[in-house]
Amino acid sequence: MPTDPPKEAPPAPFIVTAELPADVFAWADGLRRAHFPPERNHLKAHVTLFHAFAPSLREELRSVLARLSGEFSAPPARIDGLMNLGKGTALAITSPGMLAVRRVIADHFHGALTAQDQHTPRLHITVQNKVAPAQARALQAELGPVLKSRDFAFTGLGLHLYCNPHWEELGIWKFRGKVRA
Repeated sequence: MPTDPPKEAPPAPFIVTAELPADVFAWADGLRRAHFPPERNHLKAHVTLFHAFAPSLREELRSVLARLSGEFSAPPARIDGLMNLGKGTALAITSPGMLAVRRVIADHFHGALTAQDQHTPRLHITVQNKVAPAQARALQAELGPVLKSRDFAFTGLGLHLYCNPHWEELGIWKFRGKVRA
């Protein structure tokens, strides 16, 4: 009896991130290494803007990210508390400017966004995930009283290829424009 040939995996999607300044990245990544289950921690600290662009959009994504990083100045942001993820904990970020940049990207790719990416995200950096809800609440109780608001500016836009479970960095475009988002 003939067997079916193995199914080919679908092409990997692209992820777009808002890039953190070195000091904020180092601090958040340290929290992630300390609190994320090590066997599941395959990524560094990051802020996801879009979770899954089709592989066919690779060159257009590069072009759009390069253009926008040249037009926009670094959007100001603030880490202003914790976000309960149910089975995890994140640093909550407020940044109307970064959300404005994201809206421009979303408008450009209208009709090509996944259902998840059609909604405006709650910007955050995940420092713990895939734990029991009680463990997440315990970390929030521990970090909440000592977490101070922290102002910073996003430094650029990143493009990554999803390589389950890792990401491959394909490019970082630094903000250098004059338009204030």
